[in-house]
Amino acid sequence: MCQFLDDNKALDIVNIDLAGKSAFADAMIVANGTSGRFVKSLADKLKEFFQKEGYSDIRIEGTGTCDWVLIDSHDVIVHLFRPEVREIYNLEKMWSADFKHPDEATAP
Repeated sequence: MCQFLDDNKALDIVNIDLAGKSAFADAMIVANGTSGRFVKSLADKLKEFFQKEGYSDIRIEGTGTCDWVLIDSHDVIVHLFRPEVREIYNLEKMWSADFKHPDEATAP
């Protein structure tokens, strides 16, 4: 997936392993596009990629403004951002190695 994004000129690609951190996906990928139009194009290409790989029921949100587009394939969640929007949300920090699931954070 990261190679696909790189081949399609996505920028600052980060693959975050969610194994043991989340029940909703195995991996999260965060990448930038240079503009809203480019983010939309990447999202469309990713949807086609997932469908060719046999994934069904791909969900895409955020294509109205294309500041932040989320592609949910169930196993892999891809977040595509315009760079200035990515800085605001900083998902990499939230899902860093130090992140604990809320249930684990309260455990002794």
